[in-house]
Amino acid sequence: MLTSTFSIQEATIQDIRLAFNEKRLTSKQLVEFYLEEISNLNPILFAVIETNPDALIQAEKADREREVKDVTTELPFLHGVPILLKDLISTKDKLNTTAGSLALFGSVVPRDAGVVKRLRDSGAVILGKASLSEWAHFRSFAIPSGWSARGLQGKNPYVLTADPCGSSSGSAISVAANLVAVSLGTETDGSILCPSSQNSVVGFKPTVGLTSRGGVVPVSLRQDSVGPICRTVSDAVILLDAIVGYDPLDEATKTASQFIPKGGYKQFLTASGLKGKRLGVVMKHSLLDHPIEMLRREGATVIEDLSIPNMEVIKDWTKSGERTALLAEFKMSLNAYLKDLVKSPVRSLADVIAYNEKFAEERV
Repeated sequence: MLTSTFSIQEATIQDIRLAFNEKRLTSKQLVEFYLEEISNLNPILFAVIETNPDALIQAEKADREREVKDVTTELPFLHGVPILLKDLISTKDKLNTTAGSLALFGSVVPRDAGVVKRLRDSGAVILGKASLSEWAHFRSFAIPSGWSARGLQGKNPYVLTADPCGSSSGSAISVAANLVAVSLGTETDGSILCPSSQNSVVGFKPTVGLTSRGGVVPVSLRQDSVGPICRTVSDAVILLDAIVGYDPLDEATKTASQFIPKGGYKQFLTASGLKGKRLGVVMKHSLLDHPIEMLRREGATVIEDLSIPNMEVIKDWTKSGERTALLAEFKMSLNAYLKDLVKSPVRSLADVIAYNEKFAEERV
């Protein structure tokens, strides 16, 4: 689609910024395009749980700020750029934050999540909430990836019958299908990496504590992380720069924030970035032959058939003890999150279980 001679589909953050600066595109036009795409495609893909009724207001505000800014002032990279948030990430606005569960519908959060505050400070437009595997796939391990009571079954936009993976399914689906420019997901164990891979987009899990988990529906404080899901590596790094940093509501950020490079991560986006890097490949598969060849061509040293002691135990979350740890941490972390809500139909994991049992037939 062309808007003011600018093609929005597949546009990167840099493309959008340039179009803004050259007055070929406005934030309002961009939001209107994405809202129309969501209206057309979401009944098929189920990638978005709800859109923000104030998204156009935020976009118009960004447009006004762009008009009056001093020519010497450079606006943040995400200024006026729409973003979808996984429905674990709290927003103190008209949007619900429910982890995909009807049990949390109508609950009121005390504040924006730490990463949302940073996004608002950067001028990003909060477009809405992306679907997910309910409770970050902790409602039941038997439920398909990408399913929630609120969002229904998310679909892979390339092959509708294929597994979209989760739990950040909607964040990946929406970016892949051009329902939004960029999105945020969360990961405890594979919840950004897997849906990004399955839906052919770029996502990575930042080091725990690099991005705040304050105001994010938790699974494990040891493992949870908020991270970008985008169409390009550059966009993912730009989004990462916007959300990293210390948050007094997340103790882990106190240590991790000390290691954020001065000038951010964008400075490392260079064409020669792979030269001299050593990369290990644990699994052997013919599908990896071409990517490995590309990595080597760009100057990386790739060690194939890398042997890691006890790999089979590490990969098995029961044998490794991860399952036991996460189940215990989920209960403790979720209870603390629910108690902090201003208003909520449920205040503990026990309440959530009771709710699901009471409304089992009509809610599933």
